[in-house]
Amino acid sequence: MSSLADTYFSRATALLQRARDTNAATLTKLGEVVGRAIAAGGVMHTFGSGHSEVIAREIIGRAGGLVCITGLYDPTGGFIENLVGYGTKLVERYDRQYQLRPGEVFLVISNSGKNSSPIEVALHAKARGLTVVALTSVAMAQQVGTVHPGGKKLHEIADYTLDNCGSLGDALIDTGDGVMGGPTSTVVGAMLLNLLSLETIAWLRAHGHTPPILRSQNLPGAIEFNRELGQRYAGRLSRQLA
Repeated sequence: MSSLADTYFSRATALLQRARDTNAATLTKLGEVVGRAIAAGGVMHTFGSGHSEVIAREIIGRAGGLVCITGLYDPTGGFIENLVGYGTKLVERYDRQYQLRPGEVFLVISNSGKNSSPIEVALHAKARGLTVVALTSVAMAQQVGTVHPGGKKLHEIADYTLDNCGSLGDALIDTGDGVMGGPTSTVVGAMLLNLLSLETIAWLRAHGHTPPILRSQNLPGAIEFNRELGQRYAGRLSRQLA
């Protein structure tokens, strides 16, 4: 492999460990918070604007993951995420269709934490009585100005923050002439969300609840199993199981 790829692998691997250590206590606490919501029959909502949607989708409808995780999707792919008021309209429509219920958890993902849509989604969720969890780069958020007229960034609004420990601009490696490459927010973000799922599963089991875990549809009987599991959340999941 090229020296650039080798350097990225080495630094990204170290960053995964750093993010794990940085967020360990918060992940343990969130395992309980999300676990209690699920034990009460609730779901966890997610939103990521632009490329951050990829991270949210990592734990939605995923074999080995919890069935009760659902996503708010932006049909523009984040193209107008800084149009003030757009995020509010987006989450209001989602709320009418899938219901945001007090006591549930809303995970909002934004690497910079400065863009309007994620902030508006978080504000709406908090007003509806949900616990808001931010997944962001705290270092980057501290160096950029918010677009939202309220003056705050995502981590300043959230009840809990998961820090992907990323650097300004996300990319990790100088590819030459100061041009940076090798982004880290996706690989670290996906790890943190899978750790959160497993912390939640551990809490549910420890407190006498059977975690609603999806099976790979490639296993015998899994499609039928997953369909039955999903029926508990009929009308609540934005992407219903096949």
